[in-house]
Amino acid sequence: MTYRRLIDINCDMGEAFGPWRLGGVDDADLFPLITSANVAAGFHAGDPNHIDRSVQLARQHGVGLGSHPGYGDLQGFGRRTIKAPPAELMNDVVYQMGAVREFGRRYGVPVRHVKLHGALAVDAAVDEALSEAFIELLRTYEPDLPALGMHAAVTCRIANEKGQPYVREFYADRGYDKSGRIVFARQVTRPDPEALAARVVKACQEGTVETVDGETIEIPFESICFHSDTPGSLDIIKAIRAGLEQVGIKVVPFSEVMASV
Repeated sequence: MTYRRLIDINCDMGEAFGPWRLGGVDDADLFPLITSANVAAGFHAGDPNHIDRSVQLARQHGVGLGSHPGYGDLQGFGRRTIKAPPAELMNDVVYQMGAVREFGRRYGVPVRHVKLHGALAVDAAVDEALSEAFIELLRTYEPDLPALGMHAAVTCRIANEKGQPYVREFYADRGYDKSGRIVFARQVTRPDPEALAARVVKACQEGTVETVDGETIEIPFESICFHSDTPGSLDIIKAIRAGLEQVGIKVVPFSEVMASV
């Protein structure tokens, strides 16, 4: 039996600043191929003009809009830890979520989810206090707003305990360790799109992934994540979509995936 016959595809979007863009791909080429967009809000990447454009592209293509808050680390692209009290970091998260929400209101596009970025997500995955602060923020701020993230994360457990919706991700272009967490990389080399597509298809069919150590582990998920800044991201998503279509797996918003579980 196929593990997932319906699957969401999400991508981190708007990760540019002024005239600078990572990955060399125009987001306009990626939006037609995804169902959920995680929009950078200016702390690790992005600026008002890029947020504005991302929201308009989401509306144009019927893509679910999400906010993508990270550490205030433009120079390091949010991939460096900032040591600060959880309450202070949550103020940064509120600020970023508000930016994306207000641009969404401008164009009549509701925010459908939130996803922590980079080192902030990786840190929260193992930090009880940070995850507790994030989920408590959502319970107060938007108790029906799904958070996206790793299944093998403290954040996932706390969200489930407190009743906050949580969408588990499979990371197409990141390695896994035996704990089920991603192997964090500050620099990503260009991967083989066909190899990644085969990995995604296998995960959807079997619910498993091979770790960087060669072990096979179970990996529950409702959404596939790939990153727009990964070199060759357009070729990657085209290969993934073709691979899923070939085996009859339909790409839909994660709300439909969750309803089918």
